[in-house]
Amino acid sequence: MARGYSIFSILKHALRPKQPWPEAWAKPEPKSSYDAIVIGGGGHGLATAYYLAKNHGLKNIAVLEKGHIGSGNVGRNTTIIRSNYMLGANTAFFEKSLKMWEGLSHELDFNCMVSHRGQITVGISPTQMDSFARRGNIMRLNGIDAELLDRQELEKELPYLDYSKSARYPIWGALHQPRAGTVRHDAVAWGYARAASQLGVHIIENCEVTGILKADNTVTGVETTRGRILSDKVGIAVAGHTSHVAKMAGLRLPVESHVLQAFVTEPVKPMVHHVVSWGAELFYLSQSDKGGMVFGGHIDGFNTYTQRGQFFKAKEVMECAVALMPFMSRMRLLRAWGGLVDMTPDGSPFICTTPIDGLYLNGGWCYQGFKATPASGFTFAHTMAKNEAHHLSAGFALDRLMKGKELDEHGVGNWTYKQ
Repeated sequence: MARGYSIFSILKHALRPKQPWPEAWAKPEPKSSYDAIVIGGGGHGLATAYYLAKNHGLKNIAVLEKGHIGSGNVGRNTTIIRSNYMLGANTAFFEKSLKMWEGLSHELDFNCMVSHRGQITVGISPTQMDSFARRGNIMRLNGIDAELLDRQELEKELPYLDYSKSARYPIWGALHQPRAGTVRHDAVAWGYARAASQLGVHIIENCEVTGILKADNTVTGVETTRGRILSDKVGIAVAGHTSHVAKMAGLRLPVESHVLQAFVTEPVKPMVHHVVSWGAELFYLSQSDKGGMVFGGHIDGFNTYTQRGQFFKAKEVMECAVALMPFMSRMRLLRAWGGLVDMTPDGSPFICTTPIDGLYLNGGWCYQGFKATPASGFTFAHTMAKNEAHHLSAGFALDRLMKGKELDEHGVGNWTYKQ
């Protein structure tokens, strides 16, 4: 028997009336005005509010979420974190985010279940291996971990891939980032929500923004389903609906909304110990702590606000899974879901001020949103508080597309075009 416990004390606690779980964050009524409002209660919005309060001393902050916390994209992704980027603005930013993930559970005093299991991107040609070597060298020059694996080394790490002569695409090797991995996505939302609430942030759920108020060219507040709320600082962090919300302020964005599907299988014993990506197509897979294979691919490819994916894309992703990992053909699919993502012309996001005074933009994350959560909130809070770009997010300006400063790294952290 453990010290301090007896059979009688265990029975006493087992038989006492059940007490409700305490709420992790407060649920106040909205006030008439705030110093800052963040539209969107996902990972980016909650992180922004947390860092506004913690790093910049703002206490009168509201996060407005049209549903409940965790109901949006923060709970609809494949949970991957990584920093295997090439372009300067992306390289520094996503490495900052990965470093923040490493200490996030301690920072928030909440177990976010961060797993640095590594990401291995499988190459299918000598030319692609050359591009992997270039990427890996750029990463290492920027202080980011990377190593190139030949076919023999890869087979030791991932023996379950199809190395046969009849494989649809031959395997030549891989690029490995050991510090990449996965995080429990809903724990991230809960952790940031609780930590922000403890700093005095008002988290207002079931509060949809229906309009953005302006006087001349300056934001004065928002209209919501729970009444008018005034503020001279309003941040947009509503992945999937960014262009729709920005339009309320008269701001037209180069952003399209698409559905991105993800899938999970029945649970099996642990066998996939990394995040695995493929150079033949945009495909990525990891095994969850529950044992299911969590995987996904490309967007469905047409503009939509629905979260229901199409069969043709599901079929394509399944074909990728079986071609790379033949054992997947024997597994049963447990469920599938879709999340709305903002797609920009160059595949990179916006964290910036806007032409409207007091209106700030965090959106256009394409495939990259979840992994960016800590650094996104950290830098967006700086932008809202200081009315200027943080040096790590300066490349994510809204006007970069007009100035020819595109960050055209579309999806290549998971995938490099086959040559």
